[in-house]
Amino acid sequence: MLTLTLYSRADCCLCEEMKAVLAQVQEDLPFTLEQIDISTDPELESRFGQEIPVLFVNGRKAFKYRLTAGELRRRLVRERVVS
Repeated sequence: MLTLTLYSRADCCLCEEMKAVLAQVQEDLPFTLEQIDISTDPELESRFGQEIPVLFVNGRKAFKYRLTAGELRRRLVRERVVS
């Protein structure tokens, strides 16, 4: 199963939008989602700063700021073929 990691923070409207897309796609294409709040870790805060939300797919940076359900579905299908 694919593992997606979402780096975000509270009170981030782009983060909420990305979470909604993730939930929508997860209904059709199962994956494990790990959500990490960067504000709880100074190193992550320094690494990502204002570049959130950031989504990693199987440990590789895949998207930042925005994504559509179609983009995510295509990426997940491609990752499954390669894995």
